[in-house]
Amino acid sequence: MRKITKIDIITRPGKLEELKEALNAIGVAGMTVSQVYGCGLQKGHKEIYRGTEYTINLVPKVKIETVVCEIPVEKVLEVAKRVLNTGHIGDGKIFVYDVENAVRIRTGEEGDLAIIDQK
Repeated sequence: MRKITKIDIITRPGKLEELKEALNAIGVAGMTVSQVYGCGLQKGHKEIYRGTEYTINLVPKVKIETVVCEIPVEKVLEVAKRVLNTGHIGDGKIFVYDVENAVRIRTGEEGDLAIIDQK
């Protein structure tokens, strides 16, 4: 059984389409995308609404989750860093996790067989 790795990418919403296309180009077949809010080095910003100043400390982001076993993790990281890097605070973070097991509910397949596309 091949090693299974989960990669979470949190970044700017405006970069989602470009990242999806780049990941598809290297063979990443599946991903889950969520709209999330967070704060890091940006620490939010101030907005004025009806004359009152508010501190907005949770910034809208997107979280892209994918699980790979055939595509090298380093290749996914390289593509994500190239596409998402603007050089400004708020580009995002990437987290990499080892996955102990995966199960394809429809067939009951486990491990790497549950991840790979068997056409």
